[in-house]
Amino acid sequence: MFLLENREKVYGEGIIAGRNPVAEALRSGRAIDSLYVAKGQRQDGGLSAKARKAGIPIKEVDARKLDHMCNGANHQGVLAVAAAKEYATVEDMLALAEARGEPPLLLVCDGLEDPHNLGAVLRGAECAGAHGVIIPKRRSVGLTYAVAKASAGAVEYVPVARAQNLAVLAEELKKRGLWIFAADMDGQPWCQADFTGPTAIVIGSEGKGVSRLVKEKADFVVSLPVRGRVNSLNASVAAGILCYEAVRQRGLR
Repeated sequence: MFLLENREKVYGEGIIAGRNPVAEALRSGRAIDSLYVAKGQRQDGGLSAKARKAGIPIKEVDARKLDHMCNGANHQGVLAVAAAKEYATVEDMLALAEARGEPPLLLVCDGLEDPHNLGAVLRGAECAGAHGVIIPKRRSVGLTYAVAKASAGAVEYVPVARAQNLAVLAEELKKRGLWIFAADMDGQPWCQADFTGPTAIVIGSEGKGVSRLVKEKADFVVSLPVRGRVNSLNASVAAGILCYEAVRQRGLR
């Protein structure tokens, strides 16, 4: 345990426990990935309302989970997980592409729950020169310290944004001139797709793949060949292959 300048008690990596410390974190405008509240908690000092107003996901969990997350500290039924870095916006990503004189190349992660997977996606995206990674606000791992560690430093360089609804996001990106490619089964071979223009590649979750609504919004569905007995690749591996196919097609060095 250590003490930050704004008196937030942090247990482990980014865990802020207790009503007053969480209130301070919210008041200071610190990037909060999610707020955890114990089931049955009737009063939390208005923290849930403040988090909801700020667009921070709220997760209701058993109090024992909170005990575990903060190593048994007195969390008072409330705990926040700080983001490892400030979230960017889609506008930031498009501006970055414009500044580089390149067509946008974005990765959209549809519900990844494993921090190591998301961290590896960020690492691959940064190495390939992608302009940003977009994740949903809910039902997905956020920009946690575990994700940052798994990214091997890439989190410091590749912008990450959160979207309220990925299906709506897809429509907005299409209006901005981007082509949406969903990586899923029964699509066209990945090497036949044209990634030279403004591109957003959607990578599905570990268990369910790309969600139905997002897949319906995609312009194309692309597939990687699977010749073994396992029916799918790891999400970060698929993301890396598709990113580098875009790099190859664009002739970037």
